[in-house]
Amino acid sequence: MSHSARDWLEALKRVNVERTVRIMNVCGGHERSIAVAGLRSAIPENIELVPGPGCPVCICPEEDVFEAIQIALNEDVILVAFGDMLRVPVNVPKREPRSLEQAKAAGADIRPIASPSEAVRIAEENPDREVVFFAAGFETTTAPVAAMLAQGAPENLFVLLSGRLTWPAVAMLLESEAPGFDALVAPGHVATVMGSEEWRFVAEKHGIPAAVAGFRPDTLLMAMCSVIRQLRDDDCILENCYPEVVKPDGNPEARRCLDTVMQVGDANWRGVGIIPDSGYTLRPEFAAHDARIRFDSYADDSRKRVGEMPPGCDCARVVLGRIYPNECRLYGVACTPQKPDGPCMVSDEGACRIWWSAGHRENRWEGRRQSVG
Repeated sequence: MSHSARDWLEALKRVNVERTVRIMNVCGGHERSIAVAGLRSAIPENIELVPGPGCPVCICPEEDVFEAIQIALNEDVILVAFGDMLRVPVNVPKREPRSLEQAKAAGADIRPIASPSEAVRIAEENPDREVVFFAAGFETTTAPVAAMLAQGAPENLFVLLSGRLTWPAVAMLLESEAPGFDALVAPGHVATVMGSEEWRFVAEKHGIPAAVAGFRPDTLLMAMCSVIRQLRDDDCILENCYPEVVKPDGNPEARRCLDTVMQVGDANWRGVGIIPDSGYTLRPEFAAHDARIRFDSYADDSRKRVGEMPPGCDCARVVLGRIYPNECRLYGVACTPQKPDGPCMVSDEGACRIWWSAGHRENRWEGRRQSVG
């Protein structure tokens, strides 16, 4: 017999522990579902839900976005990217285009797409033009990019890859002195591709309760109930609360495509730094489609604040679960969805954008500063 969200909410209240428990939900999609369903106001007060590093737009290196902008402006190409990436700001003087959207307004041929198949179509429709696919994303969106190349992409299609793996960021937090959370709700979409077993290290190596969740309120509450019960019983395991979609080994064909086309190495996360074994690069066999090989580098290390967040922006601390979105000093002041200053306010999976859209308009930075001081 299946249980409703109301059933799981009542179960969560019954199993509740006395102390404050911080549960990190890694996925931006989870954060959006939590906000839309109003789960924070429904669950017991001593359970805190902490947004985690599950927004690829938020952690995409500033240097990669800058490179995409410069290729679009200086090369005779069509540049395509997932829609959210077009509004991510970089650190350049105000007189220069600071996003792909502004570069498009300046005359560059930049087009938003929703899937790799659209990049293929645009390349096929423009055989005399070179098409650059700025592919930023986690495993869920990187696997289709790998499949596109494995199946044979048009010769005029090149990939500027900025793919990242999710679990290494969580591992980095758990290996730090202050992880900032007591339990983990693991991402359902990533686990669909990579498998639930990828998250077993959280429980077995670090003694932190973990549960894979889907995106409906019932499965999210089921996962919360699972990790709270694990804490209460001092029995840390990994539980799959999304078994209808997530299998232990994930999607074997998607994983095969990733292994065939890409290799894993250390990678930079915006505002966070280098995380070991957290990034995808194209294998040498696919060098003919590598935009970084086809075009000269536009890296400019002399730029002011290269690779950093904008001045005053606390997006990196939001991504790492150190503060809540409305505790950033710029939240709702200099940074809104209409005029985002930091990447977390750009994407539909960015915690700041989600909180603003859910009606959290009060900036609490002043109160946080006073409490810290």
